[in-house]
This record gives sequence, C-alpha cells and structure tokens, in this order.
Amino acid sequence: MSSKVIRNVADIPTISRLYATGRLSPPPATYALRPPSASLNTRISLLRADITSLPLDAIVNAAKNSLHGGGGVDGAIHSAAGRGLVSECIARYPNGCKTGNAVITGGHNLPAKHVIHTVGPIYQNEATSEPLLSSCYERCLHVAVENGCATVAFSGISTGVYGYPSEAAAHVACRAVRDFLEGGNDEGKIERVVFVTFLAKDVNAYDAVLPLYFPPDESEMPQSSTD
Repeated sequence: MSSKVIRNVADIPTISRLYATGRLSPPPATYALRPPSASLNTRISLLRADITSLPLDAIVNAAKNSLHGGGGVDGAIHSAAGRGLVSECIARYPNGCKTGNAVITGGHNLPAKHVIHTVGPIYQNEATSEPLLSSCYERCLHVAVENGCATVAFSGISTGVYGYPSEAAAHVACRAVRDFLEGGNDEGKIERVVFVTFLAKDVNAYDAVLPLYFPPDESEMPQSSTD
C-alpha cells in the first residue's frame, strides 16, 4: 500500500479496492459495528506512508496548543513545510489552538495545499479523553468543508507522546469520520478521507479497527475471476 509514488489522490487505493484485491480483511459479520456501505468505502482510504509526501487538499497535523511545532508528526510536517508554516501559525493564531479544536493554514513547501492543525488530548482515561479526540476529527472535517478541501489525510492523533492507545484511538477516529460523512455534515464536499499509518502499532490498529466501521458488502469482496 506504500510502495508506489503518490502523485495524486487517484494513486491512493480506496478501502473498497483494498477489499477487492484481498489487501484488507473484512471482519467477521457478527463483529462489524456498522452496516456495509459500498458508497462510503469508495471515499475512505488506508495507507502506510509519510503523510508529508501526500499531494492532497489538506493533511492533518497533530499539533501542540502553541502551534509552534514539536516532535513526531508535528515536527515532520513543520520541517517539510519550512519556516513559513510556523510564521503563518504565529501570525494568524497568536493564541494557538485549544485541545479538541482545529485551524487551517497553507501547505507552504508541502505537496498538500493546506495543513489543518488539531490538538489532541494527552491521554488520561477514556471518559475524559475520548470526547476531546472525537472533537478533533469532527472539527478537522468541518474546517475542511469550510475551506473547500475535498481530500483530507489523518495520521493517528494523540497516539505518540500524548499516550492515547492506538487501537482505542482508531475506534474514535473511524467512528467520528463515519458519523460525520453518514450524517451529511460534509454537504457532499468530502471526496476522500485517508487514514495514514506509519508505525507498526498504528498499522495493526487500523487494519483491525477500520473494517469494523467500514465493512465491505458482497460486491467488494474478491471474486474468483479477478487477479
């Protein structure tokens, strides 16, 4: 899923395609948490890649409250974007960004047109942290819609030094995205949401959790006549 150069969104396989080619395994039918939707599955992708390499309308940065850059994905995005990114953050958002909220900037030296910055919670417990993490995904998608971003990539928010367990965080992410799209909150404007993984713990979490929220229907399963 990550071997080829990504030149545009068409190079990123949908999960419908991943199911059809056997590269993503469906859950047992009794385990699925949502009903199959082939139309939704053509709008969702799962990709192991460097998020800074993706030429989409927006990539999501797991930022600190200050928006001044940091480690992990935050540091990688700021490094690839160049100094103009932090300068814009300081100029446009001098008070930073609150946990659970999201703001947008240009992409600067990134192939992505925009960066949506969201601040995830430092994990404490499920009751305290889950609503804030869910809000991150919802606010990012609202910001994308408001700014005409049809293609958006998320890495795992809060799963690094903020300590949110990867599998629990994947449940929050997949549930929030499905609810947002299924509820029509995107006004039909979001064409593709890409879940980007890099570390093995996040790869394993999304491989296990995403099919529970976006299971395939029969038309998406491998056929004996296909390659």
